[in-house]
Amino acid sequence: MILEVAILHIKTDQIAAFEAVFPKVEPIFRSIKGYISHELQRCIETRGRYHFLIRWETVESHTVNFRQSPKFQEFRGLVGGFFAQPPVAEHFERVTDSHI
Repeated sequence: MILEVAILHIKTDQIAAFEAVFPKVEPIFRSIKGYISHELQRCIETRGRYHFLIRWETVESHTVNFRQSPKFQEFRGLVGGFFAQPPVAEHFERVTDSHI
């Protein structure tokens, strides 16, 4: 499993609208081969900053199956207008199996 961590900066005057629209991305992601799950975390210290955590079977599930599909444009069409700056995304793999 791969964890994609996307850092989103949302225009502060559009936070409520962004959070209202965001649940509509779920069916988009569920339709992608290799998608496992996702969650959205809101930063407490920095208003408008979010971590969008997406679990994929492989990096290619994200970079090919999603990013190179029409579903990516559908996703960006829903939430892209809320971005104050371009998102930054990186992929991570688990190092330990222990849970704290």
